[in-house]
Formats: sequence, structure tokens, C-alpha cells
Amino acid sequence: MRNLFSTRVKIILVLAALLTVGLSILSGVTNTTVADLAVQGILAPFRATATSLTRTAEKYYGYMFRYEALAAENEVLEARIAEMEDVARQADSVARENERLRKMLDFTATHEDYKLVDAYIIGWSSTDWENTLTINRGTTSGIQENMCAITDNGEVVGLVTDVGLNWAEVTTILDSTLEISGTISASGYNGMVKGGYVEGHETLLQMNYLPSAAIIRNKEQVVTSGSTVYPRGLIMGSIVDAGFAETGIAKYALLDPAAEIDSLEQIFIITEYTNDVVAPVAPKEDTAETTEPTQAAAETQPPLETGPEGYVG
Repeated sequence: MRNLFSTRVKIILVLAALLTVGLSILSGVTNTTVADLAVQGILAPFRATATSLTRTAEKYYGYMFRYEALAAENEVLEARIAEMEDVARQADSVARENERLRKMLDFTATHEDYKLVDAYIIGWSSTDWENTLTINRGTTSGIQENMCAITDNGEVVGLVTDVGLNWAEVTTILDSTLEISGTISASGYNGMVKGGYVEGHETLLQMNYLPSAAIIRNKEQVVTSGSTVYPRGLIMGSIVDAGFAETGIAKYALLDPAAEIDSLEQIFIITEYTNDVVAPVAPKEDTAETTEPTQAAAETQPPLETGPEGYVG
């Protein structure tokens, strides 16, 4: 009997007695039965866990709600940014158009006999030998075939070769089928300017049938000689090289086109002008340093000025 109650058992009994006394006292203070207190004690850890889970769920719910709100706000901001970018693009387009029109007003101030129709480019077609573009104006705007197209600076773009009610096709100066009579403005030498067939220089123009004794300098400007199709004095390009034809009888010059054909947005069609064709200017005598001849790239028989459909000007 002496060992019946070990030390461990004694401790458990003492704790149970103390717990019972404590529960009794707490029951008297809170008017709650001992059984209720026992149940509450057992459920307390579960309640703490449930409370923690509830708070975590509330936190994640709040996060998800804020995320959805931020996502909606982000969509609104993206729409506003897109709208502002569109407005900025339109403003840039209007600014460019205003600049082109300002330049055209300056140009027409010195060419009061010109009647012009502005047009936007809506299509392109380019191959090794052909280069055309389509504009958004046609016969309803007074445009007809064999009308000259220019930039706002008076640079030659090409010739109207096909036309509809509200569209027209322009064969550009880079096209190999288009030949234009040109004059080197500084010296008065005349020749025929053609594009699209100079091997290794596809973006350049070639001016053929220049006199073999012609003195040709780089950077000299070449303009239209004037005809029933092209007014006199329109800029075609600047000389970058020169050489002799295969026969050695005539010279040719390579030109960098004045009009940046590939970057054009808007062009102007000359629908009417005073035909001011003058006799070719006699070449000036000059002994200054000339452009060194390179290889031949031109025929020697000077033709009439023709358009893509055989139009003689």
C-alpha cells in the first residue's frame, strides 16, 4: 500500500484537485457550470485556430478585392494612355500636314499659274522595274492622266498614268518606263532622266544623252526642261556620279532623287499651269574640275520625252 501512490500519480491528483477547485471558483464567479467551463477549455484551441483561419481568409479576400480593383483601374488607365497616344499621333499628323501645306503655299507664291490638288497615298507597288503609288483623288477632283505629281517642295514624284472617280495611279520617277527631259540647272546641259534600271544603283536616276564634252560636277541640281506634261524648273535630283556611254560619244550622270518616294504621305497633282516651254539653254563654257567618268550605262540616240503609255511630251 505504501507504493500504491507513486509520485507521478500524486502530482496528477493534486493538479486535478486544484483544477476542480479553480473551476468551482470560476463557475461561482461567472455563473457558469463546471461542465461548460470544461467544454470551453477543450474548444478553446479549436476556436483560436478557427479565428486564425478566418483572419487569413479575410486578408486574402481583401487582397483579391484590391487586386480586382487595381486591375480594373489599370484597364481604365491603359485605355486613357491609348487615347492620349492616338491624340498625339493625330496631332503629329496634323502638324506634318500643316508644314507641307505651308511649304506648298510658299511654292505656289512663286508659281501663281499652278493649280494643285492635294492627295494622300493609299497604296504602293514596287518591283525591280516598276514603281507606282495610288492616291485617294480621281476625276471628281479634276485629276486626269498625264498630270504631273510633285512634293510640297516642288520635287518631281511622277506622272498620273491611270485614274478613277476617287483614285489615281502615279508612276513614280523611279520607274524604268518613265522618261523626263531634264536640264542641269548650273550649266544648261540637257538630257533624258530615267529610273529603275541602273544595276547596283537601283535607287538612283540616270540622265542620258549628255554631250561628250559636257563638264559635269557632283551635287549640281537637275530640273525639268519643260513640256506639255512637266512644267519647267521642277527639281528631279542632284548629280552624284558621271561617266561615258559605251560608244564614248555621249556622257551620262547618276542622280540622287530629290523626292524621298518611299517616305511620302501626301503629294500634289498639278492640274493646270501656264505652258512655259523655252528653248534649251546653251551650255556654259567651264574649265573647272569635273566628275570622273565611270562605266557606261546609256544609249546614244536621244528620244522624245515619253510617259509609261507612250505619251509624247
